[in-house]
Amino acid sequence: MPQTRRRLLAGALAASVLAPAWADAPKPLRVLVGFPPGGGTDAIARLLAERLKDLLGVPVVVDNRPGAGGQIAAQVLKSAPADGSTVFLTHDHTISILPQVVKHPGFDPARDFVAAGGFATFVNALALSAGTPAQGFTGYVDWVRREKGGKSAVGIPAPASTPEFLVRLLGQRYGLDLVAVPYKGAAPLMSDMLGNQIPAGVGSVQDFIENHRAGKLRAVAVLGARRQAALPDVPTFAELGLPGFEDTPYYGFYAPAGTPAAFLQRFSDALARAVAQDDVRAHLTAMGLTVGAMTPAQLAAREHAYTAVWARIIRDSGFRPQ
Repeated sequence: MPQTRRRLLAGALAASVLAPAWADAPKPLRVLVGFPPGGGTDAIARLLAERLKDLLGVPVVVDNRPGAGGQIAAQVLKSAPADGSTVFLTHDHTISILPQVVKHPGFDPARDFVAAGGFATFVNALALSAGTPAQGFTGYVDWVRREKGGKSAVGIPAPASTPEFLVRLLGQRYGLDLVAVPYKGAAPLMSDMLGNQIPAGVGSVQDFIENHRAGKLRAVAVLGARRQAALPDVPTFAELGLPGFEDTPYYGFYAPAGTPAAFLQRFSDALARAVAQDDVRAHLTAMGLTVGAMTPAQLAAREHAYTAVWARIIRDSGFRPQ
């Protein structure tokens, strides 16, 4: 056989062997995050992505799409192919709150997304900057009345969010003019609090906890039915006389509607194994999360219950979708 023909035949045989391998190669998994790098949600995403990579046997890449409280990332998820190549790690705000406070969010969780698995609940907290002289919640209320003429700014990580409604209700309850100042995520809020550019902020415990432990700011009250294991010295709002905030927000993954059930099951199983690892559980707990795997059905039920609670709170606050 001529040498040229032998080379062509060998190349064809090699291609026929390699083709199935390329066709069956697992697709990388993209994890959308609706907040910028440096915040609590981003840190959680990167921790879980590292473990999911090994458990799923595919590359896992975190894709930050910050802006509008996760709205931009949610719109990206809606347009993503429903083939198991994209999931969205998010908390309650984007799924349960945004569709109730924005007239045209560009997505409908019930129609456009499907739950892929949950892994934790958490609470929001009110924290004071180091330059704010009050040491506790009652002292803060007194300070605003006495030193600030009853009016003060409170930073929040996103507009029309659970923290904003908490600020509104705190103002109503204590007769204060508290102005919620929205930031583009927790990281810039933390920067201004650490620089004493704003006296207080409301956000998730995982955003505040490290700086609280370091004495760079002070968490003075948390939502939830009981004190948090990571912040045992910080009272709940119910203890301070403001009940009604016992229902806790959640963290979970969502996929585009139509994503195959086989992928959702495989992903949920891998997520449960990831958060069951001792070091992962310890890390998430230290961040202020209450860790517990949720199947897609359990996450969907948690989402629906939480959405109903906050529908009432938003309605009672007098807020109108914008």
